[in-house]
Amino acid sequence: MFVCNTFLVKIMTGGFARAITLYPFVFVSKKADLHDLVLVNHEKIHLQQQRELLVLPFYVLYLVEYAMGRLRGLSHNKAYRQISFEREAFAHERDFGYLTSRKRNAYRDYRG
Repeated sequence: MFVCNTFLVKIMTGGFARAITLYPFVFVSKKADLHDLVLVNHEKIHLQQQRELLVLPFYVLYLVEYAMGRLRGLSHNKAYRQISFEREAFAHERDFGYLTSRKRNAYRDYRG
């Protein structure tokens, strides 16, 4: 379910992102974002990743990968972009048929 909540997105992402997926919800910062097909597809990929990992392990792995990037000296943006879940979502956000053909646990193919 997609929900517009500017405050929550800003607080949860530090103003860095336009959307955040907290299964089973996707929060977007502006109503116009609900009509951004690329953004919506990106977040739907995250929903699938979270379902596969039964939600909580997704967040643990996500934060561990981010922290490892930061410990290696990467900037916030570079550490974020190196997270396997983000790499998969960015790689396929413009492929609107991707989720119908996506292999289970495909994020593993994007580990650095």
